[in-house]
Amino acid sequence: MALGSQAYANMQEPSTDHSGPGELAAIQGKELSVRINADGSYSIVRPGIPDPVLRSGVEADVDGRVVQSSAYPQHKTARSDFHDEFGSGTQLTVTHTSLAGAPDLLCTFKLYHDQAWGEIEVKVVNTTTQTITVQAIRTLHAEGGSVINLNGPTSADRILSDSYSEDRPQLAIRDLADGPHGMHRAVQSQLIFNRDSGQSLFLGALTSNQLLTIFHLKEQPAGGSTKILSYEAVATGTTEIMKGESLKQSPASEQVNLSLPVHSGDSLSSERLMFSVGSDYHAQLEQYGRAAGLLHKARVNTPTPIGWWSWTAYYFGLNQGAAVTTAQWLSENLKPSGYIYYQIDEGYQYARGEYTTPDVNLFPRGLEYIGGEVRRNGLIFGLWTAPFEVSDRASVYQNHKDWLLHNAAGELIHIGYVTDHNDPLYVLDTTNPGAQNYLKQTYSTLHDWGVRFIKMDFMDDTAVEGAYYRPNTTALEAQRIGLEIIRSAVGEDTVLDKDGSPMLNPVGIVDAGRISQDTGHTFDASRDAASGIAARYYMNRNFFVADPDAFTVSSQTVDDHSWHGGRHPLTHDEAKVSIALAAVSGGMFELGDDLPTLGSSPERLALVKNADLINMARLGHSSLPVDLLTYEQADKQPSVFLLKEDKRQSILTIFNWTEEERTRSIDFKVLGLKEPGAYQITEVFDDKPCCDASSEKMNLVEPPHSVRMYKLIDKAVAPAPPAFEVHAVASAKAGETINFSAEGTSADQPVLTYHWDFGDGVTLDGMKVQHTYTKSGAYSVHVTAMGIDAVANSKTVSVSVSGTIPTRFVPANKKRPSEQ
Repeated sequence: MALGSQAYANMQEPSTDHSGPGELAAIQGKELSVRINADGSYSIVRPGIPDPVLRSGVEADVDGRVVQSSAYPQHKTARSDFHDEFGSGTQLTVTHTSLAGAPDLLCTFKLYHDQAWGEIEVKVVNTTTQTITVQAIRTLHAEGGSVINLNGPTSADRILSDSYSEDRPQLAIRDLADGPHGMHRAVQSQLIFNRDSGQSLFLGALTSNQLLTIFHLKEQPAGGSTKILSYEAVATGTTEIMKGESLKQSPASEQVNLSLPVHSGDSLSSERLMFSVGSDYHAQLEQYGRAAGLLHKARVNTPTPIGWWSWTAYYFGLNQGAAVTTAQWLSENLKPSGYIYYQIDEGYQYARGEYTTPDVNLFPRGLEYIGGEVRRNGLIFGLWTAPFEVSDRASVYQNHKDWLLHNAAGELIHIGYVTDHNDPLYVLDTTNPGAQNYLKQTYSTLHDWGVRFIKMDFMDDTAVEGAYYRPNTTALEAQRIGLEIIRSAVGEDTVLDKDGSPMLNPVGIVDAGRISQDTGHTFDASRDAASGIAARYYMNRNFFVADPDAFTVSSQTVDDHSWHGGRHPLTHDEAKVSIALAAVSGGMFELGDDLPTLGSSPERLALVKNADLINMARLGHSSLPVDLLTYEQADKQPSVFLLKEDKRQSILTIFNWTEEERTRSIDFKVLGLKEPGAYQITEVFDDKPCCDASSEKMNLVEPPHSVRMYKLIDKAVAPAPPAFEVHAVASAKAGETINFSAEGTSADQPVLTYHWDFGDGVTLDGMKVQHTYTKSGAYSVHVTAMGIDAVANSKTVSVSVSGTIPTRFVPANKKRPSEQ
């Protein structure tokens, strides 16, 4: 992006801000201040912490060498007011300049008057007369001395490092000393919490326009404790990550390192980086989620998808007969409880990269036929795809290798195999016009088949750097180009669910997104998925509707897939763990069992029909992982979750992830609750009163591999009807499709379901519905909303319908689909 000469000149105006000794400038926000030191480095300061929380310089990799802010002879500062998406504040720009033969580094800090956080952005401004190439930009590079100061010993630091995608690698929360090979690496965001002081430092990328933001926190033992050696946040390509993932077995020539040209007078920016320091790490994560959602116009209003998927029930083996039987079983047995989504996962297609061609051995009548059967049973049809992967059996590979990503030498970039060296995989170049037409045709066809839910997988594997058809395109840019084509092809009425993918990049395009590892028919799979569900709780309804992967509760085992198929049936306690984990996510509620197997066990089928769990999904709010960074060492990961559903009712969930019986005392005051005696407490799974509780605490004994869920009803609060409003036109014409919608208006009186009676004998359920009246008249539309407390509220709106539906044949009014 070019930086105008006048704009750049204006940034050279000296700062008029007051600064302390040894400082060039400083600005103050609501809770933080930023100081620019005499050597050009910056310090982040929070009141109550005597020394700077962080002191850092900035850097860039230019033409293969590191250019450091400390090497520049001049550090010019300029201070100004600003107003952006998040409010007003003070901006401080530092220009590191006058280093011979090097571009300027322009570092901008923002602190807000009404926000507890700030942000940093660094631009490499090419002030030379030659084109330069940029490989990376470091908005943060700190080393030596006290790198991070959270007012407590570094040995008490606990690190939450987000991953490249939901499971690449598995998200883990670790103590500082436990960094793999001495480093805590994170992508997009990292949270450092000191358990002694209660203070935490959060850093998170607000944008993902071109570059991937990667954090490197290096540590080493030091005299019986652990110290931090260095810390950096680098905006660069995906290759560092992909060398350990889909490019792991690829030759060096296919592991393309990003290098972007910047012409004389132009600039290249890092991604915008949020920073915050505070004593409430939950608030820090949640403000990050809200900011990212606002900035990217996240699609978060989709009603929670509740239904069934085929993967953990059949893996690659689902066939036409079993698909139809399952649709019938789901409709007859679980649709009344709200399970209306029906998603077929991988295995139906002939090859990856050919999703409109069925495997005729499994589906001789094709997927369009299955879609018809699904819809005939009153269900929503969904399909799995891997949109940017192409196997060597696919038509694209066989006939259009030029549509695939290659390196500068014209060699295709190979990204592994489907399974066990079967079906080599390649990357679709989404900037190629032919590949773009392929995407349009594929996803338009799926939409024509009635597919209204599409899972998009393995986008993490295909986000690789290379020589794209559009020059100097990064992997993340290419992914968004492809996603935008897909969204345009399927329209607004299709739920897009991002599976394997960098977490931030699809926000604003997709409706739902995976937040955890794959689950399956084992307790270990649930335990491994739990950390991601806990740590990414703030993404739900901020980035997208959370997808915690499917839960499984039946006694089914799948010997062919032991990694999460299981060789021993889940115990009843382990089945409860699986479904409870999905419920606390507050996101998609997707059953992954063979349904006739499930139906043979009434007690396990009862888990799936549990009204409290289904209501948690319908409500769509994540349970707060109370001990996200304060979990006990014996638990090894977060175990306590609290969901305040409304003013009257809460759900408390406690997992035992260990192999031993756990005795636990839950302090209600610590949870922000009244004493246990103030509540009517029942067990969610058994719907019976409990518990062994003292005046302030609940004392529990938990078996290994188990979960306990409690519904807490405040005795002093009466049930209240849900609060909502209805949006509808006052008049319409006969034959016209009318949009109706309703939305809740109070978090204290939430709505779970809406039922519409249109006054002409037709009824529908849902937040957004459409209806067409066939004759004129005055109609009363009656809307009934049901809330958490099983109390209903109703509203009525009037619609005046005029005219008649035309019945004459008029050839000039006929149109082909292409003429729309």
